[in-house]
Amino acid sequence: MDHRFAEFIDLLKSLIRQPCVVGAEHSFFRVLQRELEERGAKVTWYEGLLVAQGDKPNSAMFSAHIDRHGLICTGPNEFQYAAFVSGHRSDLLGNAVSEELMQKISERFESTPVMAYEPWSGAYRGSGVIKNTSICEFRNNLIFELEGLEHLVAGTPVAFRDGLKIEGNLLSGQLDNVLTAALLVHLFSLGFEGTAFFTAQEESGSSWRYLLEWFRRFGGSTNQLIVVDTSPYPDRKAADVQQVVLRRKDNHAHYNTQTTNQLVSLCEQLGISYSFKDAFVEQQNSQLAAKGLPPKSLGSTEMGRITLASNGFVHGTTLQIPTTGYHTMSETASIESCEAFLKILTVLAEV
Repeated sequence: MDHRFAEFIDLLKSLIRQPCVVGAEHSFFRVLQRELEERGAKVTWYEGLLVAQGDKPNSAMFSAHIDRHGLICTGPNEFQYAAFVSGHRSDLLGNAVSEELMQKISERFESTPVMAYEPWSGAYRGSGVIKNTSICEFRNNLIFELEGLEHLVAGTPVAFRDGLKIEGNLLSGQLDNVLTAALLVHLFSLGFEGTAFFTAQEESGSSWRYLLEWFRRFGGSTNQLIVVDTSPYPDRKAADVQQVVLRRKDNHAHYNTQTTNQLVSLCEQLGISYSFKDAFVEQQNSQLAAKGLPPKSLGSTEMGRITLASNGFVHGTTLQIPTTGYHTMSETASIESCEAFLKILTVLAEV
């Protein structure tokens, strides 16, 4: 591991400890602002968006979402899954979360240590542990019971307590999506002079709105935007087939062919293995169809949402790091993938 990559690991260790629950990202923006300004970036805040720019803002444009899953206090010793609260997903609006999804989430975080914080300043409000999860039949909603945080008032965010673990060639923790956000911050250490967007509320499906608003106001149209993120695979064997993940489309829209092909030729030029996530899902679906099982979704991404909503005014593609254990406290990414990903970013960023 060279010293530049070791610097990135140090940054990631520090950022992963800072809470950033979806819908309560302000305090993390403050942390990011400091890290970016120390690296020479000019930082501007907007609602749901932090923009970092160098001296050639149009040379390259990357976007990473910074929010992570967590809980929000919704009443006396009552906590709900933040993405559902932030995305207004409950029976009150007729947009219910499926029981299957709630069941899946409740199993993910049993006995997980948590910490509460003040959303604006990030001030520590105490720590506890998840004791129990249940589905409230009256509200059709997932309720968490915590031990040690009975004193909290409604509106307080509660993050899963986390630290980066390194075992052999693997990084693990709640990586989505502090991992690629940290890589963008690190890019400024290497001399990046373009633009990096850090968006809030991606996990509740809202981040594209903040980004589109910025482009409508300042940026004009583009087909050069590259959204960076992690991409889930069922196991390490499937994740290790490729160092980086590309896409031609998601559930919402087709990505820009020219920008996607630029990434393909770059991977081939640098000897980096890649695959297309949409092709992977379609192949899985043809096997499921043969067994008479329902198909899996192509996924919903910030890039697809912004392309669809802007009618192609903002266009581009996505670059992702393959991971396993998606949306858990032990999501894993290989160091090799992170190094390959950084190599692609540095070429695109001309640093």
